[in-house]
Amino acid sequence: MNYFAILCFLWAAVGIGSRVAMWKMGDRWKEWELNEAYGVKRPMAINVVLVVGLALVAYTWYQFFTTDVPHSWIISVLVSLTTIKIGTILFQYKAFRKFAVVMLNDPNKMRALNVGVLAYSAGLVAMGVLLY
Repeated sequence: MNYFAILCFLWAAVGIGSRVAMWKMGDRWKEWELNEAYGVKRPMAINVVLVVGLALVAYTWYQFFTTDVPHSWIISVLVSLTTIKIGTILFQYKAFRKFAVVMLNDPNKMRALNVGVLAYSAGLVAMGVLLY
């Protein structure tokens, strides 16, 4: 199994795992996200996550350019799109937190987000199996 397949499966596991945790924890998940993960004051742990995220993007492109894996550009581009969230959290934290509050407090938006994340995760699993 190559790096790109592993990345697909790990990313899908995070997506599915976080949805299961949300379902099992109920309102405690919302409280954790709003008070710990995305507190009013940006938690220092977010900086570590941002650095790891940027390193993952850089390493993915390194793998793209140094290995010959067909279709690896697809997951490389998808991983690169996470820099939008990274940039928003880094440079516009208050706006991101405001968005998170709205999403977490609107059941219809959360349902749509969860369905989207689960569909995206299923797509990642399919890519890991069929493309890589």
